[in-house]
Parts: sequence; C-alpha cells; structure tokens
Amino acid sequence: MTTLDTATMREVFAATVTEALDQDPRLALVLAAISADLFAGPLRAYPDRAVDLGIREQAMIGVAGGLALAGFRPVVHTYAPFLIERPFEQIKLDLGHQDVGAVLVSIGASYDNPAMGRTHQAPGDVALIDTLPGWTVHVPGHPDEAATLLTGALAADNRVYVRLSARANTAPHPVTGGFVPVRHGSLGVVLAVGPTLDAVLAGTEGLDVSVLYTPTVRPFDRAGLRAAVESAAPNVLVVEPYLRGTSAAEVAEALADRPHRQRSVGVRRDLEVRAYGTPQEHDAVHGLDAAGVARAVRELLVW
Repeated sequence: MTTLDTATMREVFAATVTEALDQDPRLALVLAAISADLFAGPLRAYPDRAVDLGIREQAMIGVAGGLALAGFRPVVHTYAPFLIERPFEQIKLDLGHQDVGAVLVSIGASYDNPAMGRTHQAPGDVALIDTLPGWTVHVPGHPDEAATLLTGALAADNRVYVRLSARANTAPHPVTGGFVPVRHGSLGVVLAVGPTLDAVLAGTEGLDVSVLYTPTVRPFDRAGLRAAVESAAPNVLVVEPYLRGTSAAEVAEALADRPHRQRSVGVRRDLEVRAYGTPQEHDAVHGLDAAGVARAVRELLVW
C-alpha cells in the first residue's frame, strides 16, 4: 500500500486534485484516458465536471477552454507529448488567445519511460510553452514540492503547466517561486532545475561553485540569479531536465548589463536517441548525470 510519504508525483497529483474536487465546486478535471484509474472516484462522483474523453487530446484542450469560459478552473492531464505537443494549436488558441486559465499537468517528462519509445518523450515541451505569453511553469523535483505547487495552481486563475516526473531528488526543498541557495562557492553559479538537483550536487562536490535550486522556471527568477552572481564569478551553468538551452535567453536577459559566461546542460538538440535503454543511460548520453554535470562545470570554468 502506498502512503503519501512514499507516493510518486503522479499519485500525489491524483490525491491532491481528488481532495480539491471535493472542496472546490469550480474545479473541473479533463482526462484523455491516461490516469483514469487514479480518478475513478471523481469520475463517478462529479460527472458534470470530471470527464474522460478517451484518446482525443485536441478535444481535451478545447473542452478545457470551454469549461474555463464557463467559469470553471480546468485541470487537464496526460503524457507530456499528448498534452503539449499534439494539441499545441488548441493551447495557443483555446486557452491563450481566449485569455482563460487552466492547469496542465503532464507525466513522462523527457524520457521517464524509454521503453514506450519516442512517442512518449517530450524534451521540447517547456521550450514550446515558452513561445506563448502568460504561462507559469513548474518542474517539481520531489513529490512534496509537487503537492505544494499543485495546491497553489488549483487555487489560482492563471495558465499553469506542471511537469511531473517519475524521478525525484532524495529530499524536498522550499517552494518559494524563486531560486533557493543550496551551496555557496566563488567560481560560478550552477542552477539545478527540478529533479536534476541530486546529480548537480554530486557533480559539483568539491568544486568551488554556488548551487541554486528551483522547481519553478517561469517566471524566471532573474533577481535571484543576479544576487547569486554578485557573490560569485559571472559563470552560469543551467542544468535543466528538458531541451538544452531552454532558459539561455532568460539568463542572458537577467545579466544583460554585465559580462558573463553561460552554458547549458539538458537534452541535446543535435542528437535523436533511437535506442530504448534506461532513463539513466539517456542521462549519460545527454550529460545529465553527475559525470556530465562535473564535465560541464569544469569546461565552464576554463577561460
């Protein structure tokens, strides 16, 4: 039996939304077959605001837009490629152009389950959402963080993307909306996003660099990065569990008035991995393991 203390992010999501549906009549749940078993209770109890559309992802976003226009707070859920990539036009128009709020919650991350193949991988999801204005993007690194971020998103009115993962750091960190200092150093700053923190801490062990952590990448905490750079050399490495360089423009904007160097570690843009393998093997290919982070930090610090 799974308890909340040992639950995955996906299980925490289901428990959090189920409780919120019981308490808040404005919440609505829209599924496309995925995780329907976790929401069997709400689907029975609230047929007027909890619906499983089957494998109809474009319709799922359209229904969410209609619910939002009718005054509901829709929560929309499936695998990342089916939530962001496949119905992107509907996200752009039915939510963004109509200026209505919703909470999009994905699972699968970049390659949580490589055995499912490329169809279930979405390393470009955050970069794609980043082309649209007005989105908050959360990438929790621990189930406890996911619960806090989801609770806040459900109570708000804006457009929120919550990127859940089957992988997590060993311990949660404070959810502040900004960057949390985890380690202090003088030669540079490493920003760890969501579930990359454990690899970052292992890869920077013994190196004189600061480590910042965040489970929220949009809005980007430009002030927090500037503050960290004030007490360290202006060398910045962003370690992000999706497409490499997704936040490069944000770093450049944050430090636009001062010389700096930056690098990114993330899913490589120059390589399509066609082998199934394991998530850990994919990490190694993309440099997202501890060895890859250590290598990137040393390259950054060599002038």
